[in-house]
Amino acid sequence: MSPAKKAGKPASIKGQVLRLADLVEVQDDAVVSREVLSRKAGTVTVFAFGAGQQLSEHTAPFDAMVCGLEGEAVVTIGGTPHTVRSGDMIIMPAGVPHGLRAAAPFKMLLVMIRQ
Repeated sequence: MSPAKKAGKPASIKGQVLRLADLVEVQDDAVVSREVLSRKAGTVTVFAFGAGQQLSEHTAPFDAMVCGLEGEAVVTIGGTPHTVRSGDMIIMPAGVPHGLRAAAPFKMLLVMIRQ
C-alpha cells in the first residue's frame, strides 16, 4: 500500500519522501487533483489529466507556477501556446487569461502564491 494512502483514506504526507507524480493517477476522460498544501499564502496541488482533457481559459488573481511531472500539455497564456513537458515549468501571471490542454496523459504540480 502506498505510504500516502492507508485503508482507503489519505494519510498525512508530512515528513515523508514521496514522488509527486505518484500522488495522483491519470484517469481517461478526467482531471484528477490532490491538494498537498493549503495556506493563507497559497496552495500546492498535484493534477493528472487524461489525454485531451483541459482546464478552460480563465484568469486568476494570483501568480501560479506549473511544473510538468509526466507527459505533455499545452499551456496557453494570453493567447500564446507553450508546450510543457516533464521537468519544465511555466509561470502564469495574475490577471492574464490562461488555459491548459493535455496533449498526452499529463501530471503537473501547481503552486499558487497569493499576494
